[in-house]
Amino acid sequence: MSGRLAHKVAIITGAGSGIGLESSILFAQEGASVVLADINLAAADKAAALISARFPNAQTLVYKADVAVEKDIKEMVDATVAKFGRLDVMFNNAGIMHPQDDNAITTEESVWDLTMNINVKGVWWGCKYAILAMRNNPTDASRGLHTGGSIINVASFVALLGAATPQLAYTASKGAVLAMTRELAMVHAREGIRLNSLCPGPLKTPLLMDFLNTPEKRDRRMVHIPMGRFGEAVEQARAALFLATDDSSYMTGTDFKVDGGISACYVTPLGDPVLPAPSNLSTIPEKSYNA
Repeated sequence: MSGRLAHKVAIITGAGSGIGLESSILFAQEGASVVLADINLAAADKAAALISARFPNAQTLVYKADVAVEKDIKEMVDATVAKFGRLDVMFNNAGIMHPQDDNAITTEESVWDLTMNINVKGVWWGCKYAILAMRNNPTDASRGLHTGGSIINVASFVALLGAATPQLAYTASKGAVLAMTRELAMVHAREGIRLNSLCPGPLKTPLLMDFLNTPEKRDRRMVHIPMGRFGEAVEQARAALFLATDDSSYMTGTDFKVDGGISACYVTPLGDPVLPAPSNLSTIPEKSYNA
């Protein structure tokens, strides 16, 4: 397949839903061979079937992985290289937002530990084994392939801004992702391996909407968003695509904010947004998509 990721191989964790699902579809559309990794194997299988229906020539591999288990990550990367011969893009997207995550007084240690194991250790191990694989990527200039690669780690705007609606473990974990990504970006900058953090704003994904399960919770946050709406997962997928491609070849160690302006705002504008939110790729009917 042709496209901005033609001939390249990408692993996406948390590929069965939300940002991971949209990125899997978009990366396949742009020509990548995509490894759809998820702890929920049924969701990853469904995503792979959707990709196969839309892009019959796309190559995919579904892999069940718990990112909190180092062995799973190592074996996932090994399986990717064994099947496709290389790894060009590692999108460490999987993460949790625990419903019992609160402030320093009420958050249980078990919630803290689970969040750190998935959101921080999972990213660390994803980086570790991606770096080892990317060092061995063969160069093929005729197909635009080279040693190294791009690692994208999902952080969050909450790592940059404080909130009186606490999710202490989640916020701390995403701050750790930012710091870890910057450090590794400097360590590997001359190896052709780029690392950048993607910092989404509040999104209309199951992860956040399950947490914001009352109008009061949603409205408390919406008032701070300059664009007047929650973001869509596809908008993060498009940002991840940019970071995955050589279009961003001079970017590393960046906190890439895609947050509807929330991190730049003091007072939000009045009125309703004049533009609708974009449709997620996973929700576009097949007939419309192929028209």
